[in-house]
Amino acid sequence: MNQAEFNALCVAPSCTLREALLRLDTTAKGFLMVLREDGQLVRTLTDGDLRRARLDGHGDCVLVGELPMLPPTVVREDATAAFVLELMDCHQIDHIPVLNELDQPVDVVFRRELSQRIWLSSPHLGEEETAFVEEAFRTNWIAPLGPHVDAFERELAMHVGVGHAAALSSGTAAIHLGLLLLGVQPGDTVFCSSLTFVASCNPILYCNALPVFIDSEPDTWNMSPRALERAFEAARRENRLPRCVVLVNLYGQSADMEALLPICERYNVPVLEDAAESLGARHKGRASGSFGQLAVYSFNGNKIITTSGGGMLVSNDATLIARARKLSTQAREVAPHYEHEEVGFNYRMSNVLAGIGRGQLRVLDERVQQRRRVFERYQQALADIPFLRWMPEPKGCLSTRWLTCFTLEGEGATAQCRALMRLMERHSIEVRPVWKPMHLQPLFRNAPYFPHADGVDVSRQLFETGLCLPSGSNLSEAQQDRVIAHLRRVLTSSLDTRALA
Repeated sequence: MNQAEFNALCVAPSCTLREALLRLDTTAKGFLMVLREDGQLVRTLTDGDLRRARLDGHGDCVLVGELPMLPPTVVREDATAAFVLELMDCHQIDHIPVLNELDQPVDVVFRRELSQRIWLSSPHLGEEETAFVEEAFRTNWIAPLGPHVDAFERELAMHVGVGHAAALSSGTAAIHLGLLLLGVQPGDTVFCSSLTFVASCNPILYCNALPVFIDSEPDTWNMSPRALERAFEAARRENRLPRCVVLVNLYGQSADMEALLPICERYNVPVLEDAAESLGARHKGRASGSFGQLAVYSFNGNKIITTSGGGMLVSNDATLIARARKLSTQAREVAPHYEHEEVGFNYRMSNVLAGIGRGQLRVLDERVQQRRRVFERYQQALADIPFLRWMPEPKGCLSTRWLTCFTLEGEGATAQCRALMRLMERHSIEVRPVWKPMHLQPLFRNAPYFPHADGVDVSRQLFETGLCLPSGSNLSEAQQDRVIAHLRRVLTSSLDTRALA
């Protein structure tokens, strides 16, 4: 509902019954809000209220302010969708006004919205997954490993242009194995992007190593080459170079590999590329995930393609991937019995899930285009908001737009982002902040951190002023229009406020 539609639901106590009936017919929302001159809500009017007024003998010229007053059912701006729905059920109503601290209506929530939640990034299955899963059942390849696992590894490696791949139970498991394969030991340091999900760095703690966090840069939102250079300089002075660098590709956007990789090469430190969010992206013609000595993909339920849960570790080094397969199957030695010489893990993907992955991989390019179209519709619909900035896509890069993300600029941007999230939640629309940086997390309060520049903490600023919008490849235009309408109403209202300031 845009601002004009909202305004059309508001009438004065001096409105006649006839005028109210005409307004109800015009708005087709089933109710009106009666406001005093100061904008405070007096009552609501429904079709039923007007019918009862007629049955009680009130004529067309009677003013709505003269009708018997009933206290309206309302909520405040911090109300959640669950609370609103509970209130609707309790009072058997289908719409509830939202009041600000001055008791003025600023929003309306309708029952039909609450029953049609819009998710940030929901799974999108195609037509081929079922056939592969049925084959797994038909051939009784249900347990971990099997022909689908082998085929999924080959097909994904070929798709991204790397030599070898190991299908695993999660992207987190892949990062853990990747760190072990690169020789991370207790007491080692590991450089890692700060602006990421915690799964990028929790495995550093699994290894009893110490994370050192690196800020983002404005041009990609990914690891800052300037911050990385300073971190290496400090490590060299202390004679404590990191064992490896976990370089994250955020929200479907590749990091600036041309700037970052030479720094790591100069210090002879390997890169573990966390491409969990960027499968399908490209940088200067190469696939995201094809740059590091090892790289990781995730197939969690919210990713661009999914196996419901799972991950992949890839590399051009056949020896590393062979060792990953061994470690991921409890590090069993070649013997007729179960022989073990080192600690192993139960990290392999099942044949059933790999079958889902094979079907999903066939539509990966289509899913990328669908998510990019979602981004483009948002971009076009909100092009007139001057203080809104989309996550950049540098020249020579192809982002998957796994999630469509933006930041707000200017005074009050953080408060406005939080208000937008509350509004979207009231309307059963999932909107989230940009990742909270790892250097701000209580878990890593004592970890070293290198900002983009002195006094310039880019990842903190992105977290405080950035939001992620519903971006699924199965998001319908009607659903996206609903998101856009709420966004435009809030942001254009803010635009008017800023113009008056």
